Amino acid sequence: MPIIVNLDDQLAQHNMTVAQLAQAIGITPANVFVLKNGRAKAVRFSTLEAICRVLDCQPGDILGYES
Repeated sequence: MPIIVNLDDQLAQHNMTVAQLAQAIGITPANVFVLKNGRAKAVRFSTLEAICRVLDCQPGDILGYES
């Protein structure tokens, strides 16, 4: 898949676990794992906004495109 998810890098920079992020943004840890592992078929803008708010980053810091 050409869309790359760099959530691991952002979590590491903020010393945050998947469980902590899930709690902070109000979704289940299982759903964060699906996104983190690149298996998500879609991401709601509200979820992406919440992740960016909590991790103090931009969407491009989390998502990338690989050709």
